[in-house]
Amino acid sequence: MSYTTSTGLTIPTYMDVEIAHERIRPYIHKTPVLTSRRLNELTGAELFFKCENLQKAAAFKVRGASNAVFGLSDEEAAVGVATHSSGNHALSLSYAAGQRGIPVTVVMPRTAPKAKKDAVCGYGGTIVECEPSTSSREAVFAKVVAESGADFVHPYNDPRVIAGQATCSKELLEQVSRLDAVIAPIGGGGMISGTCLTLSYIAPEIKIYAAEPLNADDAARSFRAGHIIADDAPDTIADGLKVPLKDLTWHFVRNYVSDIFTATEDEIIDAMKLIWKTMKIVVEPSSAVPLATIIKNPEVFRGKRVGVILTGGNVDLDSLPWKQKD
Repeated sequence: MSYTTSTGLTIPTYMDVEIAHERIRPYIHKTPVLTSRRLNELTGAELFFKCENLQKAAAFKVRGASNAVFGLSDEEAAVGVATHSSGNHALSLSYAAGQRGIPVTVVMPRTAPKAKKDAVCGYGGTIVECEPSTSSREAVFAKVVAESGADFVHPYNDPRVIAGQATCSKELLEQVSRLDAVIAPIGGGGMISGTCLTLSYIAPEIKIYAAEPLNADDAARSFRAGHIIADDAPDTIADGLKVPLKDLTWHFVRNYVSDIFTATEDEIIDAMKLIWKTMKIVVEPSSAVPLATIIKNPEVFRGKRVGVILTGGNVDLDSLPWKQKD
């Protein structure tokens, strides 16, 4: 079970991952792993795409949100849950809360994609808008929690959430053998922390890489500096990757991640379009960042068997980024 460090961090263990997986099975999909001969030829690697864009609510965050919601006692659940999120955690928590029949309030930037706001409302969530910065998000959220008393389910810096996200790489290792590396997007670090939690226990020989937008590269700069560097309001089309690392996710990043690669906005858009064209699946910009960095760093991945986590597919089809680019 989870343990507390001398600095006060509550660190989830692999036992928490196994408990989480059993808890959330009725509320999630075991998402497929897809391959593409065209992308293998392009990159020189064998790529295995874990398609969380095909997950419930079209995002991996349903795993962590469901673990948190269904881990609450009836008394705790009665007052509801709340969070702040740019989109996928907001709609995932709304989905999970709806499944349990409890209230949910989410603080979202006013600039969050319409598709994600619509999904929150569709799942029964109540939206409170804030300005598109971490400081505004956290200030507005503090007021919401003070008024409602709801249980705070942090988008990523929460051991319950990280244990839930870790079930994604647990499934991946059950579906694909002999991986040399796994790469996932990084913003606040919930998915990458879950990946670290699973792989460090089951397959410590597998290298773990993170991928980040160059326009929101605070995790990469933190990794190189050896301490958290937090940007307040980065500007990138990868809206799910705008938030900074926190103390719990930083624990996993600094101890288990081999490297963090970055991609430009154009590289992200091109990779997103490439996935749509070659694999015929819908992914959002954040999901395309890993492929963009694999293409950009062929010497790292060439000849390797690489798991690639496609984190979500919530896209506003009326404003596709390559249309704006053109």
